Amino acid sequence: MLTRSWYATARWLATRLHDALGAICLLAMSSALAAAQDQQPPNLLRDLSASLETLSAEVSPSVVQVEATGYEVEGSDRERTGLVVKPQQSIGSGVIVDADGYIVTNAHVLGGAQRATVVLPHVSDNGGSATVYSGPRESLPAQVVGTAPDIDLALLKVEATGLKALPIPAHDGVHQGELVFAFGSPEGLPNSVTMGIVSAVARQPNLDSPSVYIQTDAPINPGNSGGPLVNVKGELVGLNTFILSDSGGSEGLGFAIPSAVVSAAYLQLRAYGRMHRGYIGIQVQGITSSLATGLGLARTTGVIVADVSAGGPADLAGVQIGDIVLTVNGHAIDSVPTLALEVETQGPGETVTLDVLRETTRLSLTTQVIEQPPDGSVLVDLADIDSHSIKRLGIVVTDITPTVASTLRIPFGVLVAARDERSLDRAVPLMSGDVIHAVNGLRIRSIVGLRALLDGVKADAEVVLQIERGGQLKFVTARIF
Repeated sequence: MLTRSWYATARWLATRLHDALGAICLLAMSSALAAAQDQQPPNLLRDLSASLETLSAEVSPSVVQVEATGYEVEGSDRERTGLVVKPQQSIGSGVIVDADGYIVTNAHVLGGAQRATVVLPHVSDNGGSATVYSGPRESLPAQVVGTAPDIDLALLKVEATGLKALPIPAHDGVHQGELVFAFGSPEGLPNSVTMGIVSAVARQPNLDSPSVYIQTDAPINPGNSGGPLVNVKGELVGLNTFILSDSGGSEGLGFAIPSAVVSAAYLQLRAYGRMHRGYIGIQVQGITSSLATGLGLARTTGVIVADVSAGGPADLAGVQIGDIVLTVNGHAIDSVPTLALEVETQGPGETVTLDVLRETTRLSLTTQVIEQPPDGSVLVDLADIDSHSIKRLGIVVTDITPTVASTLRIPFGVLVAARDERSLDRAVPLMSGDVIHAVNGLRIRSIVGLRALLDGVKADAEVVLQIERGGQLKFVTARIF
């Protein structure tokens, strides 16, 4: 009797416990379902928008507007004037690369100016995240530290500290199809950002140019020049430089200088004010099928030597016009940029070995590397136009460097960099690249000396200049203004 009663009681308790547990589970499931119904489903577009806002807030404080009043170097009738210097004003963009006030932009934004104005963005601390407004902004005078016009880069310095520098990745890792953002001041409108993808990497618009670019469809317009192209990490992957456009506006064909080039140029411009490059004295071109057919070349692709500087390192090593460059220091050469990279990264005094194909014979030639001499346009950009203008002759000049002097028949004088715009209506027998060695038989060794000699000459009087042009000496007569 006792056993049977205990068993019944136990069954009754088990049944009640089962029912209670079921009710608890049902209640928990109902609560979870209600909570799930109250929670909003994921919104990918909202999350993307928030990410883009965060990226813009992080990058924009590193982007500046650059205003320059300088001089534009224009080409004209080479037989009459050569390069011409004209005043111009420009507005572009720049990117802060060092918190102590170093800013990288395009050389063409400066247009030869030695001074520029940098307009910093107006940044407000919005609860720990920077917000950029289009309100009052701080303008600072900027010094031109150096320029590299052949790769269209320039370095500015403003007297400021604690600026927000944009990080540059250690290695180029940009890929076709990657999402990128272009920052800058299109048409002078500051603090603008557009979005696109990388259309192509290592794009070479000109087959014979040593420069390569990142192509993007992120809208880029005049004024974006010098602004950063950044990835989703907010890193600088390129510097917006030019567009291909029939209309003058964005057509989805924008080009940026790769960050590896920007980084290397920044270090040299900061240290030296200009680029130090290796040079062996050759001009090369990319081989096309038409070129290969017309010249009967053994290859339809690659690089051919188009010119060899007389007496230069390559000439002394035996390099000839028409040679096809196969390798440099064992590295295969398939384009003009790859050859330029192999040669220009070598220091003066080093040697490089070129394997060339001459008709059907393969040759190995070793040549010394020297420092690449600057051309006239570089000298104009680096010169202070006002102090280098010889108004009485209507020209802009610069003192010759030891590198240039070593290539001259007479190792001293002043170099004619350009014609002054104000002299275009006067007959001036000088052109860009001429070196003035003497005035009326008196030797010239500096700009100061040239100006001193001319100051003693009456207006409209004639003087005889001894000049060097293309390696040849000659006398020319010039009328003094």
